[in-house]
Amino acid sequence: MKLYDGGRAPNPRRVRLFLAEKGITVPTEQVDLGKLQQRSDAYTAINPMQRVPALVLDDGTVIAESIAICRYFEALQPDPPLFGRGALESALVEMWNRRAELHLLFPVASVFQHLHPAMKIMVDPQVPDWGEANKPRVFDFLRFLDGELKDRPYVAGAAFSVADITALIAVDFMRVSKMAVPEDLANVRRWHAAVSARPSASA
Repeated sequence: MKLYDGGRAPNPRRVRLFLAEKGITVPTEQVDLGKLQQRSDAYTAINPMQRVPALVLDDGTVIAESIAICRYFEALQPDPPLFGRGALESALVEMWNRRAELHLLFPVASVFQHLHPAMKIMVDPQVPDWGEANKPRVFDFLRFLDGELKDRPYVAGAAFSVADITALIAVDFMRVSKMAVPEDLANVRRWHAAVSARPSASA
């Protein structure tokens, strides 16, 4: 088994945090995104989508997409449960993870991809108007999340889950995209400080 990692990029980091929470260690190989190694013939043979991360199993099966990789490890090692336990909890974690992806991580990524000069080699054409258009979406969702976090410690409920991992990497990625959580969003800031203090956050 080998995990093809992508350094500071959000989705590879999402898997690293997940594995750290599980206490799972997997052999890794770095894919240098700055050097476009994800587009090399060697890596394209592993993942034709040319995206990281990718997990290659001992039988040669390749699992790409970060949440798919996380689900694989969740099934192998159910404890601690990061996708919820039972029908209701699992559904709530799924709902909040999707919300964090669609309304926070993806808009933050769009701001970075379409406005950061370094992304020109990967995103062509960059559409600055699209980058700017996503900024209000980020802050709208953070305001919504702030209200939700008023009465609970974690994104999906009383327990830390993959939804917190997704939201954490999105908020952290805001810095690279020259955005910050507004000072008045006290609940989001409290939550972010708490999850950032977990040992897995440094993975």
